[in-house]
Amino acid sequence: MSQTERVGVSLDKKLLSMFDELIAGQGYSNRSEAIRDLIRDRLSEQRLAKPATRAVAGVFLVYDHHSTELSAKLIDLQHSHLLQVIASTHVHLDHHNCLEVIILKGKVGEIEKVANNMACLKGVKLSRVNIMTTGEHLT
Repeated sequence: MSQTERVGVSLDKKLLSMFDELIAGQGYSNRSEAIRDLIRDRLSEQRLAKPATRAVAGVFLVYDHHSTELSAKLIDLQHSHLLQVIASTHVHLDHHNCLEVIILKGKVGEIEKVANNMACLKGVKLSRVNIMTTGEHLT
């Protein structure tokens, strides 16, 4: 079990008021948890800059499902990266557009490479990658 240490922070009243308003809007019940989350976020962000860091990611792709062979290419990419792909979900948005969400795990560099290979396929209209550390370094 980790020990808790109390620290004091001096802040400008206006800045503190803006922070209180922000965290209240986000649902935090106290400043301490909000500050802990900010610190964890910055530590994780720093680790994500290293290609060898273990991470997880969601790759979001919107594409035209009428695009020739795109679905097959996405499946082939997933099968050829079985160590990184955890799961995928396919959603029909309308008559022409689908959303594919592919969950990856592995090293940041590997994840980025697989995600980029998916995003650049012909027929992919929009792509976004949400990558985060596994949090193992925060315990």
